[in-house]
Amino acid sequence: MTPFEATHRRPASKGVLTPSSPRCCMGTGLLLLLVFVAGLRVSHGTTDPTDAAALRSLMDAWKNTPPSWGQSDDPCGTPWEGVRCRNSRVTVMTLSTMGLKGTLSGDIAQLSELESLDLSYNNELRGQLTENIGNLKKLTTLSLAGCSFSGKIPDEIGDLEKLSFLALNSNKFTGTIPASLGTLSKLYWLDVADNQLTGPIPISNNGAPGLDQLLNTKHFHFNKNQLLGPIPEQLFSSNMTLIHILFHGNQLTGEIPASIGLVKSLQVLRLDRNFLKGSVPSNINSLTNINELNLANNQLSGPMPNLTGMNSLNHVDLSNNKFDSSESPAWFSQIESLTALVIQSGRLYGQVPEKLFSFPQIQEVILDDNKFNGTLAMGNSISQQLQIVSFKNNALDSVTLQPRYNMTLILAGNPVCNNQPSDTTYCSLQQKQSLPYSTSLANCGPKQCPPDQSLSPSKCNCAYPYEGVMFFVGPRIRDVTDSTLFQEMERTMSIKLGLEPGSVFLENPFFSGDSYLQLQVKLFPSDGRYFNRSEILRIGFDLSNQIYRPPESFGPYNFIASPYPFPDVEGRPSMSPGLITGISVGCALLVLGLVGAGVYALRQKKRAQRAMELSKPFASWTRSGEDSGGAPQLKGARWFSFDELKKSTDNFSETNQIGSGGYGKVSRGLLSSGQLVAIKRAQEGSKQGALEFKTEVELLSRVHHKNLVTLVGFCFEQEEQMLVYEFMPNGTLRESLSGLSRSGVLHDTTADREE
Repeated sequence: MTPFEATHRRPASKGVLTPSSPRCCMGTGLLLLLVFVAGLRVSHGTTDPTDAAALRSLMDAWKNTPPSWGQSDDPCGTPWEGVRCRNSRVTVMTLSTMGLKGTLSGDIAQLSELESLDLSYNNELRGQLTENIGNLKKLTTLSLAGCSFSGKIPDEIGDLEKLSFLALNSNKFTGTIPASLGTLSKLYWLDVADNQLTGPIPISNNGAPGLDQLLNTKHFHFNKNQLLGPIPEQLFSSNMTLIHILFHGNQLTGEIPASIGLVKSLQVLRLDRNFLKGSVPSNINSLTNINELNLANNQLSGPMPNLTGMNSLNHVDLSNNKFDSSESPAWFSQIESLTALVIQSGRLYGQVPEKLFSFPQIQEVILDDNKFNGTLAMGNSISQQLQIVSFKNNALDSVTLQPRYNMTLILAGNPVCNNQPSDTTYCSLQQKQSLPYSTSLANCGPKQCPPDQSLSPSKCNCAYPYEGVMFFVGPRIRDVTDSTLFQEMERTMSIKLGLEPGSVFLENPFFSGDSYLQLQVKLFPSDGRYFNRSEILRIGFDLSNQIYRPPESFGPYNFIASPYPFPDVEGRPSMSPGLITGISVGCALLVLGLVGAGVYALRQKKRAQRAMELSKPFASWTRSGEDSGGAPQLKGARWFSFDELKKSTDNFSETNQIGSGGYGKVSRGLLSSGQLVAIKRAQEGSKQGALEFKTEVELLSRVHHKNLVTLVGFCFEQEEQMLVYEFMPNGTLRESLSGLSRSGVLHDTTADREE
């Protein structure tokens, strides 16, 4: 019984698919069709067999692979989602935010033409990163951000000589930074932040590689690990092109190397939250391209750093060190590019210059826990950008306020508050705070969504957004209420990520204890409630590989995506009537096709049976021409298949035709053994019955004479009757057979002639 018959004989009852059910049709006819098509794909696949086997191995090691994986055995010809190929070889595998679970099999190394591997934001991908990763010699991009890989970072990554983008951040890697990374001369982006790495920063020594060799690298992201020891003087040189040096949140000791002042391209320098000591190098102000300098929460001593001439600085934080006591440095009134000046516990005294508060971009002045005294005068030209001024726990005994300044001012802990009423605003620690920015949903009214969905700001429909958190590690902005800036980010995200206008929702921006600007991001599909997998792969790749660039004032970022709730079969919306109708029509056509196929198969079976009946007289002959049980022997003649003779004559082409007559045509043939033969092919009307043809073959096989051509064999297959003779290069077949006088045997040989 066929699957089709079995399904349609099943009685209808509750919970059982009936013949009229579209799902029943899809579960039977479509299954048969898919099996047939899959069979074709296996035999006509375009994917390199080794690559196909490697992908199959990865699929077996992972849960939650995309549904298209395994639907064919040809990942290139019938593409598996996230897999791209060139010349039958897999070159790109991007599976960001797919919810993959499992480990990365060593079979990944079999994809020897792979150029880009992105498995980012699959937080249940675990285990050690296989050493075999070093065999992917053509890899240029390796992004594993936001997974849960552990163990050591393999030294073999240093073998990836073409690698330009390496993102291993936000995993659980332990051990030391591989010195072999120093051999990656084409590396542009190096990010191992937010792991559990320990040990020293490796530098080259006695032929061994080190990070000081990375002259073309722009990004050193080593923050939030457990790195130990000093920052080597040898690490930096004037030949380097670094723009980001992020070593904050480690356990580094020793002094800041003066060689850091040689890296003129530097834009962000974060060494905060370590155990660095000693004086800040005097050449620090040679870094004139820096826009963020953060040396806070160390044990630095000596004079307050002289930042004069660093006219690109936006954010400066020198808090909580052990600098010598001093008055406000001159650069307080010189660096007009400042947006935030933060020096808490800096042992500063005297007065703050009024000019500081008039800088056009200034947003924050936080100078808590110092010894500023006298009167705080902010002047008459206070910047409209200024959001907060905080001098908690200083020695200020008076303040001169301008009516136009109505933003946050905190003077709690100063003598000026000793004689002020308790409700004086600037003497309270509980200041009224403005609400942080959030994308407006005012146009959507009071509409509510289920807890697992969110409201799209453009369409006001409930949907499943692609969401995550952006961490800006060196922002130039400090105002989390600035609608202009955040709306610009919404606009650029929708354009650069290929979304409709109004599909980006931003909310809850705030500064974390790491001095990061954190921002919740939700991206909404243009149609329906869900993104499809291809869209998620594209967006995830653009974010994990830094293809999307935010407005310049936001600075460098990391993005960590939340798992996306792809709909499963049970959870998808019910089918619309139109869809059901379409499926029903399709199933009906499929059933008709299957019935037709059955009729065709039945006719072929009957033809085969007829051929078997016709061939019964030959049943006692084997292909070797030997008798199988008492029948007359064929005296050296053999049986040929129709395909064999067809191939030997190039499909009985005209160029091989050497004669014709009432019996049929004679063609020259070249057997696989190299023997030339003449093949006499009977035409309709001249064919004999099976017994007569058998008798003729037996007789001709016995006739042997030096002047006669020898019968080499015969063909009785597919309703064909052919005699195969020796090929005579001189003379005609008729002449060679003239000694045979029996007309019944020769069967109209007198009509044969050479063209």
